[in-house]
Amino acid sequence: METKTLLALAEEFGSPLYVYDAAKILHQYARLQKTFMKVENLRIHYAVKALSNISVLKLLKKAGAGLDTVSIEEVQLGLLAGFSPDKIIYTPNGVSMEEIEQVAALGVQINIDNLSILEQFGAKHPETPVCIRINPHVMAGGNSNISVGHIDSKFGISIHQMPHLLRIAQNTGMHINGIHMHTGSDILDIEVFLYAAEILFEAATHFKELEFLDFGSGFKVPYKKDDIETDVEELGRKLTKRFNAFCSEYGRNLTLAFEPGKFLVSEAGYFMAKVNVVKQTTSTVFAGIDSGFNHLIRPMFYGSEHYIENISNPGGKERFYSVVGYICETDTFAGNRRIAEIKEGDILCFRNAGAYCFSMSSNYNSRVRPAEVLWHNGKGYLIRQRETLDDIIRNQVILEF
Repeated sequence: METKTLLALAEEFGSPLYVYDAAKILHQYARLQKTFMKVENLRIHYAVKALSNISVLKLLKKAGAGLDTVSIEEVQLGLLAGFSPDKIIYTPNGVSMEEIEQVAALGVQINIDNLSILEQFGAKHPETPVCIRINPHVMAGGNSNISVGHIDSKFGISIHQMPHLLRIAQNTGMHINGIHMHTGSDILDIEVFLYAAEILFEAATHFKELEFLDFGSGFKVPYKKDDIETDVEELGRKLTKRFNAFCSEYGRNLTLAFEPGKFLVSEAGYFMAKVNVVKQTTSTVFAGIDSGFNHLIRPMFYGSEHYIENISNPGGKERFYSVVGYICETDTFAGNRRIAEIKEGDILCFRNAGAYCFSMSSNYNSRVRPAEVLWHNGKGYLIRQRETLDDIIRNQVILEF
């Protein structure tokens, strides 16, 4: 999106503000479709946890996507957005048996990642098709918090527990219709992904009635100028060839499934905040903005880097700033970062703010969460109103003393 457009939206809707470019989301979706166009049956499930605004879900539904969900609430959001249950996969972790049964009753594809729940569910509902989430014990991802396929991860059923898994399936007579894995986010080495895929292919040979293989996602997107990213086109060529060969060996065409979240929406997102104060100390120049980790926690939580631009002075002389928030804890978005000269009242724009940004926001310090806008066909549409104090206290039960 152009700088002048973003600045105009910040002026129209106020700050802080999230803006999402619908064209970029659709471009990324089409890119993934094209990459795997030689696979006969391809299914792309958008990972709702990345950005769960219903209008964004509806946009992807129109493009033909399904949904990857991790909670019953995400399932309900998908249904509200118009997705049919058969277009939704549910991959929880550590949830109750009751929640899994509630989701199954809605007709959604269940994906189970532990032996205890698998045995309980199979004994009670052997007729309900179930996908199995395998832990391939492959370390992948850009941060320990988002690497989920290694041996110490809480996610998935260990590949070394396959004999136990098979015994449960046999004893319960349950129908296993899919095998799933997700090694982590921000994967750069596609050979690691392909190595894990071989583990999934081997696991799949133990099940004779499979309908799909789900390879998760984790494709890295660029976070700054000249940043590296996952070569999804090369991955597509190699995995397509191997997947089609496996289908021939298996005896029928299976569906190849992915669950991209960040890949689809990260680069489409922009977060804008106003500079409240420029503060010179003995060693640092701070640019303090009207936001904090209550609105964008990824830099503090994951150490992620978001490119920051002063869109009020895009051609200005660059100086070094530490961009910080207004929360009463250290909430540094960027330290000693080169940014065009900043004055109080300027609007700073954070790039790659589409994934895991608003969805991880909170009301910490009793601050309201920002508005969200979708830029679609040359117009900005408000898709979430800015919160007010009423939203913060709505569910509180106030006692009188």
